[in-house]
Amino acid sequence: MLPPEQEIEEPAQLRFLRRLVTVLTAVMIGGVVLIIALLVIRLNDKPAMLPETVVLPKGIEAKAVTMGETWYAIVTQGDEILIF
Repeated sequence: MLPPEQEIEEPAQLRFLRRLVTVLTAVMIGGVVLIIALLVIRLNDKPAMLPETVVLPKGIEAKAVTMGETWYAIVTQGDEILIF
């Protein structure tokens, strides 16, 4: 080992690489936090409401609703698809 007064200065490329890795790590951590936050916000959103113009048959409960320009598709609890 060298005495403290004779320490070798690190090359400029190594310093650049160290800073680059640190910045990229911070960006990756920020990106993961942002994606998790967006997922939490999106998944806690209110579910889509069934349009008032659609009347389901008795005893049928909607599980999912998909809306097109001129039609509605409703997936029931029995995994049937109803098109209106």
